[in-house]
Amino acid sequence: MHTLLDSFGRQINYVRLAVTDRCNLRCQYCMPAHGIDIVPRKELLTYKEMYRIIRVLTELGVNKVRLTGGEPFVRKDFIGFLEMLSYNDLLDTINVTTNGALVSKHLEKLESLKKIKNINLSIDSLQEEKFKTITRRDVFPEVYKTFELLEKSSLNLKLNVVVQSGFNTDEINDFVRLTKEKNIAVRFIEEMPFNGSGQRDLKENWNFKRILQEIQSQFDVEEIPAKKSSTSRNYQAKNHLGTVGIIPAFTRTICNDCNRIRITSTGTFKNCLFDDGVFNLRDFIRNGASNNDLKELFLSLVKEKPENGFVAEANRKKGNVSESMSTIGG
Repeated sequence: MHTLLDSFGRQINYVRLAVTDRCNLRCQYCMPAHGIDIVPRKELLTYKEMYRIIRVLTELGVNKVRLTGGEPFVRKDFIGFLEMLSYNDLLDTINVTTNGALVSKHLEKLESLKKIKNINLSIDSLQEEKFKTITRRDVFPEVYKTFELLEKSSLNLKLNVVVQSGFNTDEINDFVRLTKEKNIAVRFIEEMPFNGSGQRDLKENWNFKRILQEIQSQFDVEEIPAKKSSTSRNYQAKNHLGTVGIIPAFTRTICNDCNRIRITSTGTFKNCLFDDGVFNLRDFIRNGASNNDLKELFLSLVKEKPENGFVAEANRKKGNVSESMSTIGG
């Protein structure tokens, strides 16, 4: 069986698939207050097209998929798609990233789908008013309820915290304290420039080193040896049940053994978060491509995967980074 190998010998076994560009929040680091120009529904990949793409990728060695948005639970019958995807016998793991505002009523179903292992809950503040300022929506009680339910569930819970200068850096160690009694993973993410407007200044960006120094100012932490292709550097505070990770998304010190590709909700294939997108799968499929055609295409596309995010960014056709993370796919 052919496997997806890039020109640097890295095996690609993980795909991030955005099921929608729509979101019910308006986070400052993700999109402008007025939102983004969402695409017509007919331009989105259908669930059937998504299933087919994932099936072909799994036949080439992909065994892990992460479903993102926008907010995936905004899309009608997302739970039905999760059920459909769980029938793929070549998939080991299905993970979901969500803002949590619409999840609590689906928790029992999520637990019943055995291939769903991890839920990443985006929550950038533990303070209701600050959360409202960051997200521009008054949904903190529902998100926190989801947090509490997930923490007690059979699913592995990771909290994603985008560290934003001037907004939530004073809460970094409050999040670390959550890991004292809770067996969860808190992951701090360097802020990215993809906010849909290109206007947010990242000169004061809190990078990996600064975040770690802030944690070390109050906690005795020990680094946990990283697994190959890990997206984060992971630590555990002394006598804490849970763990803390830092994702160097902007400084890009984790690129060397990258095993990931991305597919946007409109079918754009991306080898890297920082590239322009290298091919439109939606149009290829709708023009009659066979599964073998898709396999040959994927084998070819991953050969174009850049060595790292800096190379990908340098090769971008656009002068400014003005995309939204909601459009790119979480």
